[in-house]
Amino acid sequence: MILEKIKEDLKEAMKAHADVRVSTLRMVISAVGNARIASGKELDDEAVQTILAKEVKLRDEAIRMSQEAGRDELVSRGEEERKILKAYLPEEMPEEEVRKLVDEAINEVQAKGRADMGKVMVALMPKVKGRADGSLVSRLVQERLS
Repeated sequence: MILEKIKEDLKEAMKAHADVRVSTLRMVISAVGNARIASGKELDDEAVQTILAKEVKLRDEAIRMSQEAGRDELVSRGEEERKILKAYLPEEMPEEEVRKLVDEAINEVQAKGRADMGKVMVALMPKVKGRADGSLVSRLVQERLS
């Protein structure tokens, strides 16, 4: 289970005095715990991956804002945290592979135009969840249906 791996890695990071790694892993464990309490049940790996993906997006935004503010030390910390989080996620699909899946989903639901975008996304998202950014998928579907 991913959460167990994160907890083991936290122990190792604490022994190694890897401060950024420790704080990042503690934050993930806390976020998972909060989500578990909110849902009232234990979370599976897919739910943990969703939380990790959300945290990566938050780091992306923080990095962007830090760059705009000229805060290089925050940019480097954000990039380090992002790298730590990404290690627990499946490898992202190349854009070309996502394009292929978009075409398959469009054919599968027999989409004719933009009005069918919702049907395409419903068919497509389970195939790319956790492996492709939703905004990329949405953009590619829109391009293809235009």
